[in-house]
Amino acid sequence: MSPRSCLRSLRLLVFAVFSAAASNWLYLAKLSSVGSISEEETCEKLKGLIQRQVQMCKRNLEVMDSVRRGAQLAIEECQYQFRNRRWNCSTLDSLPVFGKVVTQGTREAAFVYAISSAGVAFAVTRACSSGELEKCGCDRTVHGVSPQGFQWSGCSDNIAYGVAFSQSFVDVRERNKGASSSRALMNLHNNEAGRKVGHALKEKFDGATEVEPRRVGSSRALVPRNAQFKPHTDEDLVYLEPSPDFCEQDMRSGVLGTRGRTCNKTSKAIDGCELLCCGRGFHTAQVELAERCSCKFHWCCFVKCRQCQRLVELHTCR
Repeated sequence: MSPRSCLRSLRLLVFAVFSAAASNWLYLAKLSSVGSISEEETCEKLKGLIQRQVQMCKRNLEVMDSVRRGAQLAIEECQYQFRNRRWNCSTLDSLPVFGKVVTQGTREAAFVYAISSAGVAFAVTRACSSGELEKCGCDRTVHGVSPQGFQWSGCSDNIAYGVAFSQSFVDVRERNKGASSSRALMNLHNNEAGRKVGHALKEKFDGATEVEPRRVGSSRALVPRNAQFKPHTDEDLVYLEPSPDFCEQDMRSGVLGTRGRTCNKTSKAIDGCELLCCGRGFHTAQVELAERCSCKFHWCCFVKCRQCQRLVELHTCR
């Protein structure tokens, strides 16, 4: 192997270690048995946090349950949005939560970083507005006048505090002095995009831009790899490497593959048996499905239903 190839391999390894650790805080979603994070000693025991996040935990104990809820929301939303794709946001009970999928600069990693930062911003914002946090409350600067001339104001979501806390906690590793690698730039960009367009991230995933680092003036920046593509905006997701196909199981990378997954025989989209099963074919079985039927409303006031059995075809990937 040439010295240049060795240097590239070492650089990729460093990026992988850096990137995996940067998202390790998502392990908070797995800590439902810990109870409330209400003591500083608990912060030291939380798996997946770097030291600066531990310090933030100690200074912001009342916010940490919201951070954990944000991590849970991020994983739940990721699994819902990707439920019909080859990679369906499956998680592990080890670090990193999503396996080595997040160590590569792919679209999937871009989505994980964006949805995670959005989840924390959302959960902290809601906690502020509901009065759970002493350090913040609802945003009373929002007011206006109705078409009928009535002036109104109220307790709006304190988005500014939620976004600011997400930036401080989620971005802490990337914002460390000297963290100017291509992957750090990618993570920071996608974190911020998530906080801006959390509700439309799935569409942003499909239209993500492949980028590469270039020197722009005195700093490094990410620009489209294909010069024919228009520059990405602050709300677009960006990635550095093409995604693997996720067809076969690779436990070292945290990829479960698609064998045994339920597929849609009639669909031509990614949830269809042809694409989801990666051309391996599929099994078909008759299964009995129990469901409610013949429901009637009775006065007053309940609904009574029968339990019916129905035979359906179930298709699973070979």
